[in-house]
Amino acid sequence: MTTVTAEGFVPPPYPHDRLDGLRRHTERFASGAIDLSIGTPFDAPDPAVVRALSTSDAERGYPASIGSLALRSAASRWMNRRFSIDVDPSAVAACVGSKEFVVTVPQWLRLRSPDRDTVLYPAVSYPSYEMGATLAGCRAVAVPATAQGHLDLEAISEDDARRALALWVNSPGNPSGALDDLGAAAAWGRRHGVPVLSDECYAEFTWEGPARTILEHGLEGVIAVHSLSKRSNLAGARVAFYSGDPDLVHYLSEVRKHAGLMMPGPVQAAGVVALDDDAHVEVQRDRYRDRLATAARALSAWSGVDIALPAGGFYLWFEVGDAWGFAERLAVEGGCLVSPGEFYGDAGRSHVRVAVVTSLERLELLAERLSGGGDR
Repeated sequence: MTTVTAEGFVPPPYPHDRLDGLRRHTERFASGAIDLSIGTPFDAPDPAVVRALSTSDAERGYPASIGSLALRSAASRWMNRRFSIDVDPSAVAACVGSKEFVVTVPQWLRLRSPDRDTVLYPAVSYPSYEMGATLAGCRAVAVPATAQGHLDLEAISEDDARRALALWVNSPGNPSGALDDLGAAAAWGRRHGVPVLSDECYAEFTWEGPARTILEHGLEGVIAVHSLSKRSNLAGARVAFYSGDPDLVHYLSEVRKHAGLMMPGPVQAAGVVALDDDAHVEVQRDRYRDRLATAARALSAWSGVDIALPAGGFYLWFEVGDAWGFAERLAVEGGCLVSPGEFYGDAGRSHVRVAVVTSLERLELLAERLSGGGDR
């Protein structure tokens, strides 16, 4: 929850810093904490991508803020392979990781539409949608989900729609793993003249049916944001891009150019190699499927909660009632850290999120600990 007082903005504690009190419970385990709280990739990037970082000869000059033609073309080729759509490289631009884009875009859109002051976002979601609105001096309005996990677009009031700078969608969703109706979101935005921003950083890890993008429903009035952090285990490199409505992409890329937002040249070269290879992503997909199943079995057996596998993403999201109590008990008995659901909005307060971002061996160790064995 963010706070703005008469004295100004008071930054809230960063969500995962709030877990520090639980970490002490994990210290008595010989092999340390099993940290499933933050969705940071565990596995090594593809060696060819790492080589590209050090051999591009792109260090000495300023990189293109919009992204090199090579990077934008690689992104275009990837979208064609993954989604069977054609997006011209001129409608693609680079960003310094998707979180940077998420948090800054309300500022740029408000400059373009100063009569609008509202950012709509999923009620259970990645906290940066709300924070980006707050940092831009905008209203952040949460949109509830339907029973199917889709945004309840009918719940958006006429006043909020009229004031909206943008509507965020996230599919597969973090933390829930739900798949949204992206076509319905695009249609809603066009009816109301509201840009729809679709965060699709987990698209490669779609378990129910094919990967989806909002761009399948046309480019008008929509932007899709994709990241290599999860797909290619490159969270530390900060490689992402946005694409869609040519006018919006052009406007945003011009503003961002003035703001000095540039992905480093060597990172852009590595991004080309990563986007042009799908084999390493298939390997990563298999890893996450195995880890999700293993973690769900272990936690279900220990807690008695029937934990379902997600439709997408690499998180388990399930209701436990007292989320902080569950997290503390898991830290004490299993040396494991997970995220209480309130990190993702008040509507998730009774849930926990488990990120399966460790080895299968560590998850099997968690199962041993929870069954009374392990390295206590």
